[in-house]
Amino acid sequence: METTSYDTPTLGHLLKSVGDVRKEMIGDETPVHQVVEMSETGMGSRPLPFVLAFNNLTYSVKVARKMAVTYPVGGVDTATPSPGPSAGENQFTRTKVLLNDISGEARDGEILAVLGASGSGKSTLIDAIANRIAKGRLKGTVTLNGEKLESRLQKVISAYVMQDDLLFPMLTVEETLMFAAEFRLPRTLSKSKKMMRVQALIDQLGLRNAAKTMIGDEGHRGVSGGERRRVSIGVDIIHDPIILFLDEPTSGLDSTSACMVVNVLQRIAQSGSIVMMSIHQPSYRILGLLDRLILLSRGNTVFNGSPRNLPIFFSDYGHPIPENENPTEFALDLIQELEGSPGGTRSLVDFNKTWQRRNNQNRNSNTPNNDLSLKEAISASISRGKLVSGATTDSSPTSLVPTFANSFWVEVAVLSKRAIMNSRRMPELFAVRYIAVVFTGFIIATIFWKLDDSPKGVQERIGFFSFAMSTIFYVCAEALPVFIHERYIFMRETAYNAYRRSSYVMSHSLTTLPSLVLLSFSFAVITFWAVGLAGGVSGFFFYVLVIFASFWAGNSFVTFLSGVVTNVMLGFTVVVAILAYFLLFSGFFISRDRIPPYWIWFHYLSLIKYPYDAVLQNEFDDPNKCFVRGLQIFDSTPLGGFSDELKMRLLSAMSGVLGVNITPATCVTTGPDILKMQGVTDLSKWNCIWIIVAWGFFFRILFYFTLLFGSKNKRR
Repeated sequence: METTSYDTPTLGHLLKSVGDVRKEMIGDETPVHQVVEMSETGMGSRPLPFVLAFNNLTYSVKVARKMAVTYPVGGVDTATPSPGPSAGENQFTRTKVLLNDISGEARDGEILAVLGASGSGKSTLIDAIANRIAKGRLKGTVTLNGEKLESRLQKVISAYVMQDDLLFPMLTVEETLMFAAEFRLPRTLSKSKKMMRVQALIDQLGLRNAAKTMIGDEGHRGVSGGERRRVSIGVDIIHDPIILFLDEPTSGLDSTSACMVVNVLQRIAQSGSIVMMSIHQPSYRILGLLDRLILLSRGNTVFNGSPRNLPIFFSDYGHPIPENENPTEFALDLIQELEGSPGGTRSLVDFNKTWQRRNNQNRNSNTPNNDLSLKEAISASISRGKLVSGATTDSSPTSLVPTFANSFWVEVAVLSKRAIMNSRRMPELFAVRYIAVVFTGFIIATIFWKLDDSPKGVQERIGFFSFAMSTIFYVCAEALPVFIHERYIFMRETAYNAYRRSSYVMSHSLTTLPSLVLLSFSFAVITFWAVGLAGGVSGFFFYVLVIFASFWAGNSFVTFLSGVVTNVMLGFTVVVAILAYFLLFSGFFISRDRIPPYWIWFHYLSLIKYPYDAVLQNEFDDPNKCFVRGLQIFDSTPLGGFSDELKMRLLSAMSGVLGVNITPATCVTTGPDILKMQGVTDLSKWNCIWIIVAWGFFFRILFYFTLLFGSKNKRR
């Protein structure tokens, strides 16, 4: 078995003697970046052997069985009988094997590439080794230096680069890598050393000329596709992981950019990392950079060894590779041809097993060459400058590195800084929301302009409060796409412990508060005095408080739904429907006293009920303020059109019957009477405020659990 020599095992020393990839590929004149010494310990020359072994990996899923429709010909059914379901199957599902007894190994300093056509299982194999398949569904073992690789340790010492480039478009390359450094590098490193690490990585990735360029997206011009891919790799290797997984890192790139990416990966491997990636069809140049190759066909291994052995392998199989033909292209064409034949690739799979045994390959991977334990290997790796989020002196390998590089509040601060920076560079998002609130406030203020205290004015005030409170919650629906768009970035970052989920929830909550305060104050200023609401200055500030609490609860509710629903359009549909139910049961259309008992529970679940009750009490809680006097009791009846003389006679008759002298100036209905008629008597206005705020915290907690259990980013 071949071994690899490491003359320059760390990234810093590698950068002393090797320029970035751009110099080799296109002759860039960027000066070589100097070494950044990230550790106080000395750098020995002893090799750091890491062997990642995977044995007998088997993974299958249940898929729907196709229902065949047959048509009788001449009264005879032409369908051939289908075999009955196997064990664990039924008439509607069947078992599809995605990985079938896959074994192999990957060593530090080497690039292991998994090759195969679409659907061959190469991405599934990467996910299986990277612990991205749900526990219990995968059979087989994955070990590092002969010891079972625990999930907690693997998250800290490894990184996974997804096929899609999941980056914030409004950050520059340098800022993106710096935020990754803030999350992943040890808390003991100063900010200046982290910046030096970022600058060294920018040089290694060949991104010096694009360092100040924004990432960009469909609507904003940014870096090229190859540069974006290298930034994605840089984000995940900022802490210099021991194991690096990549899912088709060259997909969608031209040959030159793809070769530059793999060249970067080779240097990462030479710094003492295990690099394992899936790739569709490597070019000649890329094939020369690979150390090990696994060829898959429908979940089965058809070749496992050095790419240099491909000609010998297929020659022994009886299909020699023609001269000047790309061996991988030949292999894929042959595999595709065999897959279409009656026997499939079974003969090639069996030949591979025989050929491997005969050549005695891949049989010494259980222990490293110098018998270092996993703990000793990790300790030696850290001492040589690998930035694995700090180190401790505990006895177990799992305890050598902390779960998270930073404390909770440091994570909150970094996440908040990034969120604010993104918001400032996309002011149109908040501007649209602010204009919507201001414009809506202006419209309803001019419609309900200077309402009086007559019976009609009372009804109009109640209508204003119902519309205003429901509008606040509907405006909050615009926050739905925020997390949906960030979901996969969040899943990528938390999958390998860049930060805590609780830190993200706290940061998300804190960064929304300033905008909610501004929206609340603006809406209150526009509507309070224009409509002519009661309460003076104290009433105004309570009104602001109710609006702010409503924005808080509504934003939290929509944020929670964004964690449950992954599609923006579906999310809007769900939000609008639920808010419509909240409004229906809020007490405006039907008072609490008249809601059927079997629906009263929904009345108390309605988020709109509590701010609606609070503003009604703020408006009508003065027992000395009169809203209906004498003749005004007829205004809302058919008698309202009669003459005042007739109304006086009716009023006199009523006084005689009731035994109470009712004059045109007699107060008939006060504010508390209106509250009683509306059924707003069960809670005080301050209790309503606390309940609204509590709803907001409740939905934030639900959002946290949604992230905790619903964003595992693993196959089922």
